[in-house]
Amino acid sequence: MKLKLQLVLALASAGLFANNAIAQNAKVSSIEGTTPFGPATQYRTWSIGVGAGVTNQTNIAGFNREGYDDLAWNLGYSAYIKKQISPSFGIKASYFGGKTGGAFKDGSQSFEAKTPWSAALSGEFQGANTNWRFFNSFIKPYASIGVGVMNSKTTLTTGSTSQEADGISKIYVPLDMGLKFAVAKGINFELGYQLNWVNQNFDGIQGGQYKNDLFTYIHGGLEFALGNGSKPALNNSNPVATLVNDYTLKYDDLKAQNDALNAKNQALKNQLDGLNSDLKDDDGDGVANKYDKCPGTPSGVQVDGAGCPIVVKNETRVVEKVVVTEADRKVVADAIKNLEFDLGKATIRPTSYATLNKVAELLIEKNFSLKLAGHTDNTGSRELNMRLSKERAESVKAYLVSQGANASRIEATGYGPDQPIASNKTADGRQQNRRVEFTLY
Repeated sequence: MKLKLQLVLALASAGLFANNAIAQNAKVSSIEGTTPFGPATQYRTWSIGVGAGVTNQTNIAGFNREGYDDLAWNLGYSAYIKKQISPSFGIKASYFGGKTGGAFKDGSQSFEAKTPWSAALSGEFQGANTNWRFFNSFIKPYASIGVGVMNSKTTLTTGSTSQEADGISKIYVPLDMGLKFAVAKGINFELGYQLNWVNQNFDGIQGGQYKNDLFTYIHGGLEFALGNGSKPALNNSNPVATLVNDYTLKYDDLKAQNDALNAKNQALKNQLDGLNSDLKDDDGDGVANKYDKCPGTPSGVQVDGAGCPIVVKNETRVVEKVVVTEADRKVVADAIKNLEFDLGKATIRPTSYATLNKVAELLIEKNFSLKLAGHTDNTGSRELNMRLSKERAESVKAYLVSQGANASRIEATGYGPDQPIASNKTADGRQQNRRVEFTLY
């Protein structure tokens, strides 16, 4: 009984030791999986296992011993091939061979049963692959039961007389239980305790008190998944862990996209703040702070394009009727046609200067008034488009004033996307809607 307890404690200690060691690195998963609810073709479903251990005629339950209380430890060895049907269940064909023996305490009788071969078909269940609490478990308890045929040849020794029976092949039932440890991708280390119900003559005693003899196989071994190494092994997969992993990856991807979008929005906000500062007119003279060279002009004072007061000479002025000719309109049309800004900004490109210079000369020569109306398409927010259209009109006004035009005769207004001249559903239409209109009067 003491030996039985030691065996149980040894298996439990091995499990606890591995569990404690694994807890040191809890973030590393032993679970293999791909797409949640994906087909079995995504996995490796075949595996092989090899093992070795010791046999004896006793068992933890303490029955079917026929009086063989003197333990005899012998070598046993095993192998199997398994088809995994689901993460938690598989069917395996197994082989076992070795030797089993025992003796009475008084030494009056002993037996030795050689098992050249045995073959069995079993169903194996792995508990950790279906449990929510152990979805990331390195340690997987398992149990299997099956039925097969065992070939054995027994030698019975009574006193000094030994009698060897003929070899027989009989049905037997293996019940195996233990722990699997996921030591690497597609590889498990196994510790198992197997009970084998065999024929009544296995221990050499004819017609004993038990219907079947029973012996124990305590073993360790390795299980290897077969197939393409890039695929996960189904026997190490947990549907819950696969689902959580898939969710985590998608969450991390969405979070990264959201962070990038927030950073982009913050950059645009900073740009808008800068535009607001540039377009602000603290003294209310009609010239933005960015272009105002005489800030703080008193209210009502007429200023030029630089925001500085205009000195009015006391002289008699003859008011003439303003006449806009076709030639004048062509100068303005050329300026509109050639007017270009940097993308998303109010900075006039140098290629537009030549035609704008002709407009400035026209305003100076004929003392025309000019209305500048900035327009945009409907791409982006309305607030941004209103500001951009206003700033572009102001930018054209500032340039014309810098060339000598009278600021008081130039009006700059932004209408944003509110007055389209073409459809915003096409690229060509949006291009037409992005414009600054010049109106002479």
